[in-house]
Amino acid sequence: MLKIIYAGTPEFAVPALESLLRCKHQLVAVYTQPDRPAGRGRKVHPSPVKIRALESALMIRQPDSFASEEEVDRLRALNADLMVVAAYGLLLPAAILTAPRFGCVNIHASLLPRWRGASPIQQAILAGDEQTGVTLMKMDEGLDTGAMIANRKVAIEPDWNAARLHDELAPLGAELLQESLRDIEQALRQARPQDDTQATYAPRLVKQQAEIDWNKPAAVLAREVRAFNPWPVSHTRLKNDNLRVWSAALSLDFKARKPGLVVAHDARGIYVSCADSVLQVTELQFAGRSRCSASQALNARSLNGCLLGAQ
Repeated sequence: MLKIIYAGTPEFAVPALESLLRCKHQLVAVYTQPDRPAGRGRKVHPSPVKIRALESALMIRQPDSFASEEEVDRLRALNADLMVVAAYGLLLPAAILTAPRFGCVNIHASLLPRWRGASPIQQAILAGDEQTGVTLMKMDEGLDTGAMIANRKVAIEPDWNAARLHDELAPLGAELLQESLRDIEQALRQARPQDDTQATYAPRLVKQQAEIDWNKPAAVLAREVRAFNPWPVSHTRLKNDNLRVWSAALSLDFKARKPGLVVAHDARGIYVSCADSVLQVTELQFAGRSRCSASQALNARSLNGCLLGAQ
């Protein structure tokens, strides 16, 4: 039986924690990021991993960083055999990576070395990748550069947004972890180095990326809408208000005109001209309102002939 430390923060990290709770190994501590303000009221909330750990009465630690020797010593004192990491969000120094007997392994939401970094799910959609997956790797001091223990592939369906792809990959990572824990020593010995020449980088998303540029091709904007759902959500200007676009697709039913111009609407969507073609917006949200289908939106307000975006 292994003594395991688990480190994770968002919803993506919950299935792996669940799987460790069901297995024969001993979870000696759960590390997660400090409680942070979130939502419209900016109330302080615990992370999804902390909520699940509290339900199972696990030891929880929430350091701001591992910069202090005191924090490193606390982790060493756990005498763990292995540390499992999934979307933890804190940099692990060499002293932490080497503290457990077998080191640290990470569940990463891409087929490494493609999409190293903080937003692999979104970047796969933005790039139009036809497949992605999860990789279990032995961690080193680089950014997702460690030797690969195992991976599992998933085909990306054309209509999947980041939320749907996330929900496909999270449990897959948990399964991959369980398979490798059957003989972690052998799994680590057989780990394969990554080909750095094939590496791509997935930087952390920022809200500004989600502002729609109607001068882009409609196919590109359709991918952006899917990649930025559920966060930071594609948005544009409608006169003096903000209009959020939750779902959209390329339309071949209308010819492009001035970028940002609403050229038509019907029960299936609102059709907006882009650089080379037309984007069919199927789900949107007016400022101060709930998200709704295009047909519901048209019952409240006509957009035909409106010009979207910064003027």
